[in-house]
Amino acid sequence: MQTFGKKGVLIVNLGTPDAPKWSAVYKYLKQFLLDPRVIDYPWIARNLLVRGIILPFRTSSSTKLYKELWTEKGSPLKVYGEEVELGLQKELGEEFEVALAMRYQSPSVESAIDKLLAKQVSEIIVFPMFPQYASATTGSVHEEVMRLLAKKQEIPSVKFINSYFDYEPMIDVFVENSKKYNLEEYDHILFSYHGLPQRQLRKASACNHCLQSEDCCQNLSIKNQFCYSAQCYATTKAIVKKLGLTPEEYTTCFQSRLGKEVWAQPYTSDIIKKRSEKGDKKLLVFCPAFVSDCLETTIEIGVEYQEEFEELGGEKVDLVESLNGNPKWIKAIGEMVKSQ
Repeated sequence: MQTFGKKGVLIVNLGTPDAPKWSAVYKYLKQFLLDPRVIDYPWIARNLLVRGIILPFRTSSSTKLYKELWTEKGSPLKVYGEEVELGLQKELGEEFEVALAMRYQSPSVESAIDKLLAKQVSEIIVFPMFPQYASATTGSVHEEVMRLLAKKQEIPSVKFINSYFDYEPMIDVFVENSKKYNLEEYDHILFSYHGLPQRQLRKASACNHCLQSEDCCQNLSIKNQFCYSAQCYATTKAIVKKLGLTPEEYTTCFQSRLGKEVWAQPYTSDIIKKRSEKGDKKLLVFCPAFVSDCLETTIEIGVEYQEEFEELGGEKVDLVESLNGNPKWIKAIGEMVKSQ
């Protein structure tokens, strides 16, 4: 079939406050946490929890962390996103039109879609910047894109990239970044992923496979192909294979819990405590669920877990930098887009 316009590429990351100020952080957290795919409680319960408990108590502490994270250029997640947007445009060339969006706050998904449609693109390829699929991340992006396009009279062809958890060119960048460290100097290596409530993992399991055994996430199959936890373990396997690590040398774990629910385990904080009890002094941490360094990597791992480890008798927690604006990462995105 003959096409006339360019191909649009919509790259979407989670989002960030527009400024490290209380009002901006409040606005960001409200939009983020009221997403029914993020906190999937009924509407009334979700609003009572977010507006009545989380926002009043969490906004001030989060604002302090964002002030610590902020750079002269702005929020790192957005800065790296803009680098990827510019680099990907150069990588793909004139046949493509690239637009960056944030699922929450700016630039909005709606503004990015309008930008692409104004260029009269013949199709849109949606690239969520989350290697592992989860309803709260990739699923939310896909739903928002469909919601917004449903309002349009003319809807171009749309293709969704679901996940790329073991995409070799991406894995190679994580491995290359780790080579900046002498792995032999570390007592243990952690692969720390953003957590999800176990309830949400079970909810996404149509085959009733989730958490039915201790090792149900260890191997991907048709039953758990969209399982976030299983895809995280698959990412770890892909990296450790290239690094030549033995099972005793690393642990896959999950960070960033919220509330009192049971989340995906083991918890990163628990593993850090266990490693300190074994006498470990130096830990190296990968965060392969994040393609850009952000609050959850730079602050949570690099600062908070460092302080926690020192209090437990450890010495150093080093963070392997994320993919950020690495030209090889941008090239990898380009290859995935072209394959569509």
